[in-house]
Amino acid sequence: MYQLLQFLIRQRGFFLFIVLELISIGAVFTYNNYQHAFYFNTSNSFAANLLSQVEKIKTYHNLLEVNEVLSQENARLQNELFQLRNKQNAPSELPYFASQAVLRQYQLSAAKIIVQSTHASQNYLTIDKGFRDGIRPGMAVISSTGIVGKVISCTENLSLVISVLNTINSVSGKIKKNGELGFVKWSGWQPEVVDFMDVSKYKKVSKGDTIVTSDYNSVFPRDIPIGVVAKLGIKDDGNFHDIKVLLFTKFNTLQYVYVVKNTLISQQQKLEEAIPKSE
Repeated sequence: MYQLLQFLIRQRGFFLFIVLELISIGAVFTYNNYQHAFYFNTSNSFAANLLSQVEKIKTYHNLLEVNEVLSQENARLQNELFQLRNKQNAPSELPYFASQAVLRQYQLSAAKIIVQSTHASQNYLTIDKGFRDGIRPGMAVISSTGIVGKVISCTENLSLVISVLNTINSVSGKIKKNGELGFVKWSGWQPEVVDFMDVSKYKKVSKGDTIVTSDYNSVFPRDIPIGVVAKLGIKDDGNFHDIKVLLFTKFNTLQYVYVVKNTLISQQQKLEEAIPKSE
């Protein structure tokens, strides 16, 4: 303390100069209109920029919360959409009323992507839901715009999803306007484009046709959007269409997905296992 006091006494001239300089600068900006206006505008501009940056940071963090809320809301709306689809009656000559179990066959759970790849030949995603959240291997995974993949393994809090962008994965699909069947498979090149295969060249296909999941899909509910026909040709063998489909799901910017739980899957599997095997 004594040494600090001695230092201040030795440097009293310098500190007096600083104090007088600050007083002089304050007087200049206070009693001169031009300098006062310059100081006022500059300080306001600095404060405005600072507040703007702070607000951007707050908005960014709020967006994370908003996205989570929207994903939950979208999951609820998708559940209602599945129920409305199941309520659609058969032709008028054969009235059909779905049971409550069928109406509620599919239930969606929102999840956030933690890690994903899009440029390998075999791509996967990791999501932040697992056994504790009711997720099980075999469940379909979709986005708000289309198909994503299938859950292949789970831990308590995480799940691994095999992506549609995987050369060993395929999805049964159909042309929405006429129901012509085929299957979607990724060739391993562009993460936006897949092939729609095994469609005879005699079947009517047009550029711009929408491709959706088929009624015979073992993983996805029917009529989930897949993509749109972007390019059309004939395979080298001359028997099948060469169809390139532009995916609706944009994997490069995908953040949230929806895991689809089929509440009747165990009953369906039990019935299928009881089918007599041909000798």
